Amino acid sequence: MKKLAFVLALTVAFAGCTTDPYTGEQKLSNTVGGAGIGAGVGALGGYLVGRAAGVDSGRAALIGAGIGTLGGGAVGAYMDNQEAKLRDQLRGTGVSVTRVGDRIILNMPSNITFPTDQSSILPAFYPTLNSVALVLKEYDKSIVNVYGHTDSQGSDGYNFTLSQQRASSVSQLLASQGVDPRRLNTQGFGESQPVASNDTESGRAQNRRVEIAISPLTAG
Repeated sequence: MKKLAFVLALTVAFAGCTTDPYTGEQKLSNTVGGAGIGAGVGALGGYLVGRAAGVDSGRAALIGAGIGTLGGGAVGAYMDNQEAKLRDQLRGTGVSVTRVGDRIILNMPSNITFPTDQSSILPAFYPTLNSVALVLKEYDKSIVNVYGHTDSQGSDGYNFTLSQQRASSVSQLLASQGVDPRRLNTQGFGESQPVASNDTESGRAQNRRVEIAISPLTAG
């Protein structure tokens, strides 16, 4: 463990997706989870307990730090409202909003977020990320995982570093706009998780992306 970083591995299964007739976005039926409030054992203690129990480390740390959680039937409605607000804010920006169970996935193609082979966010994209930050601050009972991805061009090491730097740039901007840094988990995956073929330019363009995966903060 190089750093005390919180990594949530994202496994998105699109089987069973339906298409929203109004937005054209993919969406799955909501999954309502149970919850409660964690004991105040401290963030580090929560992190270690979470690892031992197989619980998501970011969630365990936040609960350990005493941040309130969602419970029972509140989860579905909370994520529904957050999704609706994000769709409203991101309409026409080029960022897709996909609902998978009780998670919300924002897909940000690199051509609108970063210059080629760079990790500095394009100034024209600042307002979009600022809009995301506003919603995340309003709906603060959620974990925000920021993932960087690249295509297969270049070396594995270069791609991993670039993906990590791009994810970090997005996380830092969100934090600078008031999103609690404790909610932000950042990870670069390089070229290891393509969503399209790297044999074509259109496929490589889809693979160059930053994803923000928003999950409800629950005790379980």
